[in-house]
Amino acid sequence: MHNSVTKVASLGLLAGVLLLPAVPAAATTTASSTTAVSASVLDDPFNVFKVTVKAPKKVKAGGKITYQVKALNTGPYEADVWFLGGQFPKGVDLKRVSYRSSVKKTQCFSEGRAFLCFAPKTVKKGESVSFSFYTKLTKKAKGTQTAALGIISYDVQTGMENLSKEELDRLGIPAHGYLKAVKTTIVR
Repeated sequence: MHNSVTKVASLGLLAGVLLLPAVPAAATTTASSTTAVSASVLDDPFNVFKVTVKAPKKVKAGGKITYQVKALNTGPYEADVWFLGGQFPKGVDLKRVSYRSSVKKTQCFSEGRAFLCFAPKTVKKGESVSFSFYTKLTKKAKGTQTAALGIISYDVQTGMENLSKEELDRLGIPAHGYLKAVKTTIVR
């Protein structure tokens, strides 16, 4: 496994049991070649992302925070199904999160303290996607607020790229989270 991988299940975003094997397309050309694929190859993600997250170091309680997230696909394959976002701090009202993306038809949703965006764009090896998230802290926010933001990429087989997140999770399609923790200190 890669050191930058944070399992999505640890955030409570991925549920279910692995029902389908994650076999790279090159390993599925013939029935005999799939038996020769080692378990470590099957565990490797279809694509690995390098993530950077920018956030302010200090913000007043009730103040605004902008998170800038950039995810670069380092390969080895293109990413067909991915979600950008992550877990926002306790002091953030998720109903007040807005975003900016260069990808048209982006759709976002919240799940607990998570805020995720799906963008219908294939990210080829060497390409990146960027999002900016704008939010406001509650006036009661205090201490250090931590966000874990980045990208969650699913190992989908050809023909599965239009399935919903719920269906991918139900089928047990492997997901890999590349998240970075950023901390903001609340000042009075």
